[in-house]
Amino acid sequence: SDKLKDLLELLPEHDLPEELKSKHCKRCVVVGSGGILHGSELGHLLNQFDIVIRLNDAPVQGYMDHVGNKTTIRMTYPEGAPLSEHEYPPASLFVAVLFKGVDFNWLQAMVKNETL
Repeated sequence: SDKLKDLLELLPEHDLPEELKSKHCKRCVVVGSGGILHGSELGHLLNQFDIVIRLNDAPVQGYMDHVGNKTTIRMTYPEGAPLSEHEYPPASLFVAVLFKGVDFNWLQAMVKNETL
């Protein structure tokens, strides 16, 4: 609990972006990273959802015909985060899911711009 308290003191307080606050999430879709959509050509359909939540390192680049290119929220644990900067659109919200001690160390290193 002390580690969490210390970490929360480092983080600036933020609220949801206005564009997310104003959405009522009438039609949402969650896209995982299992590859089941490969070959589906459902990208155009997925882009029509109000909110597209992508999990872990579910890639978009190179697979847009199958998985779309819209990302409203990217949720991941640190080890599952995509390595490519192209998978983090500026208009999307990144949600880090922390559940192990090492995850808190990772976030602290990120906030302080330190090597982990």
